[in-house]
Amino acid sequence: RLRGYSTGFYTESIAAIDIALWDILGKFTDLPVYQLLGGKYRDRIPTYQGAGTTEAAEKSMEEGFTAIKMGFNKSSTEGIDHVAKISEVVGSRGQVMIDSLGAFKLHEAISVGRKLDEMGNIGWFEDALMPEDTMSYPILAEALDTAVCVGETLSNRFQFRDLFMNRSADVVNPDVSRAAGITECKRIADMADAFGVLWSPHVSTGLSPYVAASIHLAVSTPNAVIMEGGNIHKATDVGDSRGNVLLKEPIEFHPGYAVVPEKPGLGIEFIENELRRVTVN
Repeated sequence: RLRGYSTGFYTESIAAIDIALWDILGKFTDLPVYQLLGGKYRDRIPTYQGAGTTEAAEKSMEEGFTAIKMGFNKSSTEGIDHVAKISEVVGSRGQVMIDSLGAFKLHEAISVGRKLDEMGNIGWFEDALMPEDTMSYPILAEALDTAVCVGETLSNRFQFRDLFMNRSADVVNPDVSRAAGITECKRIADMADAFGVLWSPHVSTGLSPYVAASIHLAVSTPNAVIMEGGNIHKATDVGDSRGNVLLKEPIEFHPGYAVVPEKPGLGIEFIENELRRVTVN
């Protein structure tokens, strides 16, 4: 196991407890979590969904999304030309986020990033380098016009502080289930704002409390720009434990945005039988 309590499974365990405590406090005070965090700047947060083909990109735009994300790295068989085709399909209707999962070395990332610069509608270049390559990220951010995004693997505000101090990113994407929960992520978002850095909640395949917590955080911070929120979070398949399938009332997702729940706490309630189905003893 990892030593200390500032990374790894420690902060993920803390995150679960922290999110639950905010929910309890909200229900006790009869206030939604966003109100406990100081109020909301907006009623909803823009969302993007994954789209790795030209057909999927076009469908996303037609559905009402104004941003999509696609993977691109050295193992991508279709190359940078495929990214350009998707960028062309989206055009002025939206943005394309690129996620490379830490695939590139610095010189490779700069080369790819400059080609992304030419496309004109790339929202960000995410995890271009390994997240541990902290010395190279400032060089990459300085070299590109396209926004550099990093942060989903980081676990605490001290790691993000160093990232901000070194001007390593234009956008950060902390994960509320990894970075110690709502309390720590609020600190990270506020710190990002002080450095003029935008943030986007990393929301992958987690359960509904994690999704709801991310929305409450996003609407209560001025520098949140967008979050993951494609069809996965509207899941209703009984075999799927993600998204809304566990809830009595669904979190309100629309193509291109999510609406913050207004009921006390996180604003969600579980269907007990569904919750038991995915509980591990």
